[in-house]
Amino acid sequence: MITRPEMSISTVERDTGLGKDTLRVWERRYGFPQPARDHNGERVYPAEQVERLRLIKRLIDQGHRPGKLFAASETELAALCSPCVAIKECDPEPAEKLVRQTMRLVKAHDVPALRQALSQAMMRMGLQSFVLDVVVPLNQAVGEAWMNGEFAVFEEHLYTEQMKSLLRQAIGSLPPGGGQPRILLTTVPEELHVLGLLMAEVLLVLDGATCISLGTQTPLFDIQMAALAHRADIVAVSFSGAFPLRQVLPLLSQLRQLLPAPVELWVGGAGAQRAAAPCGISMLASLQAAVDALAAWRKNRRGCD
Repeated sequence: MITRPEMSISTVERDTGLGKDTLRVWERRYGFPQPARDHNGERVYPAEQVERLRLIKRLIDQGHRPGKLFAASETELAALCSPCVAIKECDPEPAEKLVRQTMRLVKAHDVPALRQALSQAMMRMGLQSFVLDVVVPLNQAVGEAWMNGEFAVFEEHLYTEQMKSLLRQAIGSLPPGGGQPRILLTTVPEELHVLGLLMAEVLLVLDGATCISLGTQTPLFDIQMAALAHRADIVAVSFSGAFPLRQVLPLLSQLRQLLPAPVELWVGGAGAQRAAAPCGISMLASLQAAVDALAAWRKNRRGCD
């Protein structure tokens, strides 16, 4: 039996088309590959790991997400590459196809084509379906691509800015809600991410709520003053996964104390999913949870009338 030699990271890069930085990120994030070290302390990769890397690279090029591939068994990976699955991959669902197209356009830095593809999809699908069926998985795919080193920081920013612009334009074209509840949306100081709030605002406005957006990084006392000035029924804030978890609960507790008792405090975003719900605060784990919370607020209000 012939023993195949281990490969250096440079050889693996040339052989698989995966960059060295991507290989290191995958090693830290997913625990694979698991290289050994040669006598100089440099990474060396067994042949069987390189074969698996080739397979994963091929499936990623077909549009599969790295996170799911690394969790798959060898049998499951082989099944994904079978002829019947390959045929299915040629005819994906429209939303899945759009996600793949968007990822390619971002990587190609083709901004006009990117805006056109997203705008046409939004008009074709309708705003609600576009947000839930396209923007949600697309955000996840872009985030994974950035974490895996497949997207540079500027490419992630390019996507985010184009999507924010598109959603703001869509919100501006909607008829004024004018209904209840009145919802104030913002983020706390040092929280720059606003895309999740825009997505929530779309769904809430479509459901007839009146939304007042303050953008990002509003000081807590200004949130209090804005809630009073706008007679808000609800204050909604968002925390991204990048926001320090240790700061979330103290900020929420302080904001809860500043707001009048009748004003509800809703918290969404990836950061909210990592924190326990303090008393008097609604932690919303998803966009659907925000829609459900809106329905519950209206039901409770009807019961009080």
